Amino acid sequence: MSNRLEDIVVNTNVIKRNGQEVDFDVTKIVNAIRKANVEVSGIYQMNDFQINAIAENIAKKVAAAPHAVNVEDIQDMVETGIMEMRGYEVAQKYVRYRYKREISRKTNTTDNGILSLINQENEEVKQENSNKNPVINSTQRDYMAGEVSKDLTQRILLPEEIVKAHQDGIIHFHDSDYFAQKEHNCDLINLDDMLQNGTCISGTMIEKPHSFYTACNVTTQIVAQVASNQYGGQSFTLSHLAPFVDVSRRKLTKEVEMERDITGESKDPAIISKIVEARLDEEIKSGIQTIQYQLITLMTCNGQAPFVTMFMYLDEVPEGQTREDLARIIREVLVQRMRGVKNEKGVWITPAFPKLIYVLDEDNIHEDSPYWSLTELAAKCTAKRMVPDYISAKKMKEYKNGDVYPCMGCRSFLTPDTEGFGPNGQHKYYGRFNQGVVTINLVDVACSSYGDMDKFWEILEERLELCHRALRCRHERLLGTVSDVAPILWQYGALARLKKGEKIDKLLYNNYSTISLGYAGLYEMCMRMLGVSHTDARGKEFALAVMQKLNDKCAEWRKAENISYSLYGTPMESTTYKFAKCLQKRFGIIKGVTDHNYITNSYHVNVREQIDAFTKLKFEADFQKLSPGGAISYVEVPNMQNNIPAVLSVMKFIYDNIMYAELNTKSDYCEVCGYDGEIKIVEDKSGKLVWECPNCGNRDQSKMSVARRTCGYIGTQFWNQGRTQEIKDRVLHL
Repeated sequence: MSNRLEDIVVNTNVIKRNGQEVDFDVTKIVNAIRKANVEVSGIYQMNDFQINAIAENIAKKVAAAPHAVNVEDIQDMVETGIMEMRGYEVAQKYVRYRYKREISRKTNTTDNGILSLINQENEEVKQENSNKNPVINSTQRDYMAGEVSKDLTQRILLPEEIVKAHQDGIIHFHDSDYFAQKEHNCDLINLDDMLQNGTCISGTMIEKPHSFYTACNVTTQIVAQVASNQYGGQSFTLSHLAPFVDVSRRKLTKEVEMERDITGESKDPAIISKIVEARLDEEIKSGIQTIQYQLITLMTCNGQAPFVTMFMYLDEVPEGQTREDLARIIREVLVQRMRGVKNEKGVWITPAFPKLIYVLDEDNIHEDSPYWSLTELAAKCTAKRMVPDYISAKKMKEYKNGDVYPCMGCRSFLTPDTEGFGPNGQHKYYGRFNQGVVTINLVDVACSSYGDMDKFWEILEERLELCHRALRCRHERLLGTVSDVAPILWQYGALARLKKGEKIDKLLYNNYSTISLGYAGLYEMCMRMLGVSHTDARGKEFALAVMQKLNDKCAEWRKAENISYSLYGTPMESTTYKFAKCLQKRFGIIKGVTDHNYITNSYHVNVREQIDAFTKLKFEADFQKLSPGGAISYVEVPNMQNNIPAVLSVMKFIYDNIMYAELNTKSDYCEVCGYDGEIKIVEDKSGKLVWECPNCGNRDQSKMSVARRTCGYIGTQFWNQGRTQEIKDRVLHL
């Protein structure tokens, strides 16, 4: 036993109550015990040898823990240690002191939370969104407002049982920092209505654009306004811009004819057409460049660029000139994205947004298809910049009642339109939205049942009803909202054309908007209950049965309430870390279940599992069918820029086998040495995961550009330790 406390070195971190991770300091334990010790009479006091023994024993336990230990866990160890030394009176004083401190903290938790954010000390929250830079003022302002909103939500707006379940990691009540305001999650912008019929932005009327370039400019303004009035992702389709190419064509034709009248040159239609089409190419280039650069450089009120997805589907417009024009737009989008954007150093890098989705269909998936060259270009773009992602029109039509449409952001899909919301009973998707998400932690259900299958189903039933009550809170928070709170959404066409003062209530029922039951940790659930992955035959049968149960519950609630509950494969950023920490605290370390600082997203194959790309996609396709409210699959691949045929083979497999998938490659750059290969994740001396250039050893995050897909979209602002470990653990599938 050491006689000097300062000789005790423990590399494991401690998680404070405000989320900050700090180095373990054994002297704090000694000081806490001594404070309690002096409060009792001399006859009951402990000696220094006993106090040091308690501290050293706790230090050994903390050092042996494979994860950061919560401060509450350490305090429990202190109480136990004092009791084991028979210091009952001292233990009593320590417990009273701890209780008083707890009461004191409860009066000021919001202040501490805000200060930990400003000082960038909160490990759980500071990388909550991998596209929000936690250093800049606008992001901090949003986080500060969020802390106040969370406080209101937890103390006043939500039932205590929901708050406690959220805090314990039993469920996750998403985006509670926006719950106080009556905001919804994500949507598909009805850009066609807004461009064709005009809209209003910040009190200014915007009429129908008279050129493609102007339509692109207006689109970026609409996206920014929508982003500032909701908290989730949004999507728009390039097909709504395609008609404006011909508007510009007609305008340019008149201009060229007028010029040739003035100069007396030939007005041969073939010559005029060549000149017009050449100028049109330049206008399309400028218009797409406007969209790309404005969406990247725009900063919305929540401290990030708009989380926006562009949809590229040729069959959304009729065959003929409009489809050819749409193909030109798509080609330009792919060319510009493949080039990338320049950072402040003038280096071409991968932008996070807009996210791109390219639809694979019979007119572009085969070598003899009319638009095969577009698909080849998409493959090259994916190999270099990780986008576009791919939707199979064939598989989506199977799953979505014959329709093909984009997700709202990264993976949230609307329920198929069976009512005919559009004009003349046509199916409508643009202008619809999602009300919000609550996620069930399936790993906690499994751990709470301790492997007892009957107990598992019993607890699952209870937890699902808890989620149901939480989802009702989300729905009821939106009820009674008047259109005036977000005119761009509810009055001027993005989602509706309601009157001033009109409530949005009718849009919350009858399948028009969705509300999502999320789920997480299907893999770990199977490991705890059966000791096998869900890729094992027994595991898959059980996992699919659970998925069916979740779907049945959504259908039951939908039938009873006329609210479109839908099962959603949750994308988790900070939540993957939070759930893991809560599980470790409640159940300890269970091999294959709680022994990492993250849990697996939704139905995905665990990132550590060895599996090839085609087997993975085929396997996960069965789970996408049972995740109608949102699902995306991926394969992890090396640098594919010199192997485009392999990328195309994966794309063809996606078309035939799975609805929605993406390829994850690497797109990094070190500003110190110019290295443009993969920046690696390594452990520093304290055991913390850090990013390091393998060429020069640079570990300064401010001097490197790293892009990784984490939750269906590309992140560029680095991640918390849980997500970083998950990225490090990923195995290649190709």
